[in-house]
Amino acid sequence: MSTTRTRGILTVAAAIALAASAIGGTAAAQAAGNTGRNESNVDFGVDSETGTALADAFNGVDRNTNWQQTSKLKLNFPTYHTEGIAYSPDHIFLTAVQITLPTRKFPTPQDGFDRTPGRGIGHLFVMDESGNLQKDIILGEGDMYHPGGIDFDGVNVWVPVAQYRPNSSAIIYRVDANTLDVHKQFEVTDHFGGIVMDKRSGHLVGNTWGSRRFAEWDLQGKELSSWDNPNFFTDYQDCQYVPNSKMLCAGITNLPQTLVAGGTGATYELGGVAMIDLRSHSLIRDVPFQKWSTAGHVATRNPFKMTADGNHLTMKVAPDNGDEGNGTEILTYEATVTPAG
Repeated sequence: MSTTRTRGILTVAAAIALAASAIGGTAAAQAAGNTGRNESNVDFGVDSETGTALADAFNGVDRNTNWQQTSKLKLNFPTYHTEGIAYSPDHIFLTAVQITLPTRKFPTPQDGFDRTPGRGIGHLFVMDESGNLQKDIILGEGDMYHPGGIDFDGVNVWVPVAQYRPNSSAIIYRVDANTLDVHKQFEVTDHFGGIVMDKRSGHLVGNTWGSRRFAEWDLQGKELSSWDNPNFFTDYQDCQYVPNSKMLCAGITNLPQTLVAGGTGATYELGGVAMIDLRSHSLIRDVPFQKWSTAGHVATRNPFKMTADGNHLTMKVAPDNGDEGNGTEILTYEATVTPAG
């Protein structure tokens, strides 16, 4: 066989091998569809899913974990009612809703709604690491003005903006964390108050009003699955993705009080954090959180994110509204745990 022919056969063989590798390596990335970014910057593959430090460490958290508040960052601009928080290498992102006309409950449901739509303005605040406001991005359309819990996938910040009432509608936005360009990804026919990006599948997962239901979509908005929340302990408000195909959520439940404790108007705020498996849809771990803000809210009331450095956990929360207590403060809690065996 001639040298020229041998080289030709080897070249074809190499091309076939590379093509096969590319198909296998980018299948999940292609699920991203038109996201306005190069596939070379999208990593939904298994290789990016090797880090399990946060999942492992959170499995060591229980109701006796010794959380210590280690810092408090006061935000010196109007923040209204805070909802979700996310961190990129260059920015802190915080969602909030500014109510201009409160919703009003109907005596009986009308047209499938239990209340009027109200009016408001949805904000995505962009800050530097010191909490200085860099940009105020207004999100929403018409009755959809309520931004919720958010997630940063390494490139984009995903933001749901819904009507401020259950069984309504929402817009899913994608915001480039570097350029801050806003892209309306798709609309959904329910109130979704939180969202995460599953990096393994390249799909989005959202939670409805009170986190009673979850839905999974591709990036064109096609619903792929839906399931009821198996947990009634906490209404999740803000979630984040955790390798491999898990989500970590925090939230609050308002419990009525006895007459001695002030009656039903003096509700008790029970906070909690839970980890959910996105493949089996099962609850992995669920723990209460019993720390309180300057205004007296449970710390997991709304914005929440957690990181792990080995067995050391760091939690960032912002439970207070701009007109409460000392205004909105980003609180940092830390704890060292013994991972479950």
